[in-house]
Amino acid sequence: MMAIAAKLVRGLIALAAVCFAAGANAQDVKHYRFAHDQQLNSGYSIAYDIFSAKLKELSKGTVLVDQYPGAQLGQEPQILQLVKSGDIDFAIVSSANTSTISPQAGVMSLHFLFRDEDHIVKALGDEKVFAAIRDMIDQTVQGIHAIGLGTQGFRYMYGRKEVHRVDDVKGYKVRVQATATEDTMFPAYGAQTVHMPFGSVYTSLQTGVVDFAENGENVYLINRHYEVAPVLSLTEHEANNAILWISDKLWQSLSVEQKQWVVTAARDVSTQEPKRGFELEHAAGAKLEKMGVKIVKDVDKAGFRKIADPYLDKLAHDLGPHAEKIKDLIRSIN
Repeated sequence: MMAIAAKLVRGLIALAAVCFAAGANAQDVKHYRFAHDQQLNSGYSIAYDIFSAKLKELSKGTVLVDQYPGAQLGQEPQILQLVKSGDIDFAIVSSANTSTISPQAGVMSLHFLFRDEDHIVKALGDEKVFAAIRDMIDQTVQGIHAIGLGTQGFRYMYGRKEVHRVDDVKGYKVRVQATATEDTMFPAYGAQTVHMPFGSVYTSLQTGVVDFAENGENVYLINRHYEVAPVLSLTEHEANNAILWISDKLWQSLSVEQKQWVVTAARDVSTQEPKRGFELEHAAGAKLEKMGVKIVKDVDKAGFRKIADPYLDKLAHDLGPHAEKIKDLIRSIN
């Protein structure tokens, strides 16, 4: 009996040791929140997939990032504030809405700054361009750091009316992101600008509060904006770029090794997401055509560009020295 009891005690001790080790390992795993305002199967969720997978790999499963899509934690301006306060750990937010905390970020919204898809992919993957954006944020904003870049392609105009030339938007109300760039450029085309959160765009198009909105093909598709704005005109007036963020509160709590994991994972986003983002755009465009959405391809972009070009240097200069540097770096990329 004593031998049996001794074996039982040893077994219980071994079991306790296993449970303790499992508990210790569970405690070593950290979960962090990653927020954005788009649905799944978007450029933003691609960025999350790349970033979270790399962090999990590098940390051997001890750093796990949980996704909160679809504005679950707020619209983009609110998300930025929550990252600054340390209530959200990671996020991806449009460079245009970034201007709500760092106005010079509006440089990324300059119309016709980017020549084509290849130019966007190269620019976002360029280490000098990223370094200039990172430094701009670090020198103008507290509580938040830029760690990577991404894109959801080009922005296009959509509504119930076809846009073939710049005259087609004169006098019409266009929902735009609240940046100095947009508030200058759309009136230059003759349109009226209207600001509102992204989540209000569908209803505003439906009720006629605005005549047009503008965004990427996949955003237009997955948010079902085609239901209330059945005509998509391929103006390509602006890149639909975004910045990947980490809160300073989290950054300061990380070890040197953990910081390197974050930097490496974010670098993968900058070099991989843009190409995959455009693949998603192309797939969305093909799907929209099959659905019967009217896609206007013969837009006279030269007419828009003729108006926009004189503003490129002036707007960048007015925004500030960081904006000018970023603009020059992007334009120099072949």
